[in-house]
Amino acid sequence: MEFHLENFDGPLDLLLHLIAKNKVSIYDIPIAEILDQYMEVLHTAEAMDLDVAGDFVAMAAQLVYIKSKMLLPRHEEEEEEDPRAGLVEMLLEYQRLKQASEFFREKGELGRDIFVKQPENLGEAPKEYRQSVNDLIRAANNMLRRAQRRVPPPASAFSGIVGREPVPVETRITAILRRFVHQIRLPFKRLFEDAKSRSEIVATFLAVLELSKTRRIRLEGDGEEIELTLTNDKGE
Repeated sequence: MEFHLENFDGPLDLLLHLIAKNKVSIYDIPIAEILDQYMEVLHTAEAMDLDVAGDFVAMAAQLVYIKSKMLLPRHEEEEEEDPRAGLVEMLLEYQRLKQASEFFREKGELGRDIFVKQPENLGEAPKEYRQSVNDLIRAANNMLRRAQRRVPPPASAFSGIVGREPVPVETRITAILRRFVHQIRLPFKRLFEDAKSRSEIVATFLAVLELSKTRRIRLEGDGEEIELTLTNDKGE
């Protein structure tokens, strides 16, 4: 059975209310004033469960004890702990727990009235669009390794590397599309057979990616057997 004194769930809740009502600092509680108001609230309660109300009475006794200690004379040479220190710590801890419970209550209600549509089964993607970028990267790396093994690089390949002009991707896109004038299907590895530099190989690879992205070609097959097929989509 829960006992609620008006709108307060316990003695600490009542004390926090009185502290806020009087606009005083929780670290410097005017015990005498708060105690009078605390007792006034208890006296105005018409019916109280004696077992649970004992918590409120026990807190009243503690406030009286703190008030009596504060009335005792203090010796300047002695450093005594503030009699309110324990009460302040309890109030701060209760305040933190109250804020945390409010936070989790709001999180628990968040999304309560939101309904999410279940994902639709769109089926399996067409075979020509199952290739991933990793498949193309592996195939391009194989072409690079073959090109490096086929012909040893000449001495001139090591000079002027920084200043060499890169091959434009647009140029390789045009070259690939021209090949479809005489062919319906084009093996991926054939695109690199006439490459004269690493820059041209990279540009060719990027051109294939761009054509596939804009749906101007389809990629079919696996590994080194990937083939390109021209589509009717202009990528617009």
